[in-house]
Amino acid sequence: MRSTRRAYLQGLLGSFTLPLLAGPGPAHGQAATPAQAKPQAKTQAPAPELIWTNVETFGIEGRAWSDQPRARYFDRFPAEAEKQIPAAVWSLSRDSAGMMVRFRTDASSIHARYRLRSERLAMPHMPATGVSGVDLYAQDEQGRWRWVAVSMPAARTVDAALVGGIPSKPREYLLYLPLYNGVDSLEIGVPPKASLQGHAPRSQPVVFYGTSITHGACASRPGMVHTAILGRKLDVPVVNLGFSGNGRMDPGVVDWLARVEAAAYVIDCLPNMDAAAVTARTAPLVKSLRAARPQTPIVLVEDRRNTNSWIHPSRTAHHDANHKALRAAFDQLTEQGVAGLFYLPGDALLGDDSEGATDGSHPNDLGFLRQAEAFEPVLRRALAWRPNRS
Repeated sequence: MRSTRRAYLQGLLGSFTLPLLAGPGPAHGQAATPAQAKPQAKTQAPAPELIWTNVETFGIEGRAWSDQPRARYFDRFPAEAEKQIPAAVWSLSRDSAGMMVRFRTDASSIHARYRLRSERLAMPHMPATGVSGVDLYAQDEQGRWRWVAVSMPAARTVDAALVGGIPSKPREYLLYLPLYNGVDSLEIGVPPKASLQGHAPRSQPVVFYGTSITHGACASRPGMVHTAILGRKLDVPVVNLGFSGNGRMDPGVVDWLARVEAAAYVIDCLPNMDAAAVTARTAPLVKSLRAARPQTPIVLVEDRRNTNSWIHPSRTAHHDANHKALRAAFDQLTEQGVAGLFYLPGDALLGDDSEGATDGSHPNDLGFLRQAEAFEPVLRRALAWRPNRS
């Protein structure tokens, strides 16, 4: 019994001695033991020193009517247009879709610092890299444009190290701006010893007027839209006037189109129109553009077929009616002697395997590549057209 009590007391006393031994810390002047030393914070490498250049100093390509005052530099329409076009089109025109910066640098790293207009960085069917990212391409030794990097925004203010550790040799670069967000400011950063030469925007762009598909939904990044792909393939400047849900051959928008000295107009509005509207608006649009720009080719594009329309008879009927209405308008205009008209059928724009769209309607990257391949031969013929001067 005594031995049991003695063991109990020893255990109890032992439990009280542990806190006393631990104590509050070493006495003044006494070095801490390794177990008592506070962990040291990790030393972070200093941020690289960079020279930042505001891209507005050398201009943005894809920004039509560049001599007109704007509410914000990166808006697609001048301020004057706000009262002349539908409110929804004006709101969507504040997205920077289709705009890009062209520059040459020998930098070993390239950074982008920009401020977005909206806090909506992504959409349910479209990632932040496409909605709000900037997309970098470079020209290789064979002159081909190759993808390099895309930013991945997590907030309205973005400071992105796009690429680093590359050879310090001069290259040509393209930086595409966000598709479904606006930009308040944009700077390019390179190391102090690197050169950076911005290129002025080229003249006579190919102007695309259309719907959310032209706008760029649902591309994974800005350089994957068919309009951008065609710009690289054909080495031409591009203006993207796609307006999600609002590409309807609106007369106010057409008036502004006519003010652009374009290399070609591509009209791709059928996804937002029914057959009656196509019949009512196609001829006036073409005649308005032809009167203002008699030497500029015009490409009329049929509606792509929804990739699941094969199982939805109503959608098939809708596409059939739209295509018939556009073809009838094209044939009538041609018979009336309107020259420089070109036609692109829509059945194969997204392919025939139902794999070319994200949601049945909006192309995925595969669908955009297929669209670019379908557009290219027709657009090449259009750009080669010259009016009969006899």
